[in-house]
Amino acid sequence: MAEEEALEFGEREAQILAARDVGKLSSKQKQRLAEKGLISPLVFMLHSQDYESVEAALFALLNLAFGSERNKLRIAKSGAIPAILKILQWRNESLLELALAALLILSSCSGNKPEIASSGAVQLLIQLLASEFPIGQSISHQAKLDIISTLHNLSTSPQIIPSILLSGGLISLIQLIHESEKSSDIAEKAMALLESIISSSDIALNQVSEMGGATRVLVEAVEDGTGPCKEHAVGILVQICRSCRDRYRGMILREGAMPGLLQLSVDGSRQAREKAKALLLLLRDCSHGGSSSRVKQSKRVLFEEVMRKIDGGGRSGTSIELVEEMIAKLRT
Repeated sequence: MAEEEALEFGEREAQILAARDVGKLSSKQKQRLAEKGLISPLVFMLHSQDYESVEAALFALLNLAFGSERNKLRIAKSGAIPAILKILQWRNESLLELALAALLILSSCSGNKPEIASSGAVQLLIQLLASEFPIGQSISHQAKLDIISTLHNLSTSPQIIPSILLSGGLISLIQLIHESEKSSDIAEKAMALLESIISSSDIALNQVSEMGGATRVLVEAVEDGTGPCKEHAVGILVQICRSCRDRYRGMILREGAMPGLLQLSVDGSRQAREKAKALLLLLRDCSHGGSSSRVKQSKRVLFEEVMRKIDGGGRSGTSIELVEEMIAKLRT
């Protein structure tokens, strides 16, 4: 096969052309190339300082990895991960995006996760996400999504979560959500990752619970996020409140959580409605604070009325309209 000889023995131009041609091959041809050991020459090309060689090699490796768990493992075992991490430190945005895409697809293979984590990838990815890295400010929207997705893949291995926490992953995610439009896909993906980590780690839950400004960011997401973002945000708030109800329920209420929660209990997905109702029940007693304020007393009465509607499980148009009218009053 011409690609085989060119990749192993060809000059620079021949290697680049052969690497580019990998994408034109059939799945069987790609598999044969991988079985013959042609992944190693492609990985070797990643160590080049030549832009075109690295770009062609990354595209070829992405093509070989796509849809093949065996090839994902072969690529990692051939030394691709350290080479990819070095490329992430280059000042080249297009190569950065290709390298992130390669790391993402490799991280989807469970056998590669320990090596990726032990290579220092977690810290580097979080630095990029937090714009602490020299090129962090220039990373694209897609690059951020790929970083979040890679971290999500890695976080499914419990032994990797401590690395995410020690690298400042939680505060970086909260900051990213804070800076993003709550209705954006970045906020949605970051919130999903945050809930996943918190659900797997009591240390993570405690860090977010005590993090200044985190509760406000979560409440804002319940108000303004996409449907899934709202669901993930309220799921986190439920866990925070359950971890120490007396400590956190007042904090959640002071951030103005009630209108968004009540709205979600009416028009959210089934799971979102269940989570919103669970949090409302946890917050309910807090409405009996004994304040002499007439406004607060009036809102407490409204809240109890809304809760009775929700407790009744009514989903008719009339019930929803009544609840929404009460929510509007609570917002004033």
